[in-house]
Amino acid sequence: MPSTVVHLAIGGVVAAALLGVDFDRRTVAVVLAATAVPDLDTFVGLVVQGAHRALLHTLVLPALVGVALAYDTRGRDGSRLRDRWGDRGVRVAWVALVALIVGGILPDLMTNGVNAFYPLYDRFLTVDGELLLSNQRGIVQTFVDLSADPERTTANTHYWTGVDPTRGAEPETVERIFPIVRSGFQLLVVVLGGVTLGARFFEER
Repeated sequence: MPSTVVHLAIGGVVAAALLGVDFDRRTVAVVLAATAVPDLDTFVGLVVQGAHRALLHTLVLPALVGVALAYDTRGRDGSRLRDRWGDRGVRVAWVALVALIVGGILPDLMTNGVNAFYPLYDRFLTVDGELLLSNQRGIVQTFVDLSADPERTTANTHYWTGVDPTRGAEPETVERIFPIVRSGFQLLVVVLGGVTLGARFFEER
């Protein structure tokens, strides 16, 4: 599964690409903080079984935030966000929302899955597969698979972390592993995020 470092690397690329003239250390910090929000449900999972990859990894969360942002900034006269932080605050809020989705939730959805519509629909979903063009079979895709896998819900699914390696109490001798990168591709993503942010900061000097 992607570590928080990998999530932050993707959030960094989002920040570098979308903040435009508002790119600086403070706005990048806001975007990276939003990117890391979903992983906070790891700690909730210590108290509420099944909360990890459900409570804050749900796509319902950014949908609600997006509706609130759209209403405040476009759907009514005046904007509390714009009145307090100006157009800069509006841009940073929207970029942070994109980073929450693209950097915080989607990498986990594509790696082992998340409870994408929790609490409206309690099922863990995974977007994983391949898309091929074959000279014999034509277009082949395995992303949409309706085969009957066991239904994974918050009641029967646990994702290990260094904070919570197993469901329930662990022995004192349990090994706690905190991944940084778990594949060459993840290492590439981390390097890309670091280089991209570094280049943007260098340009803004």
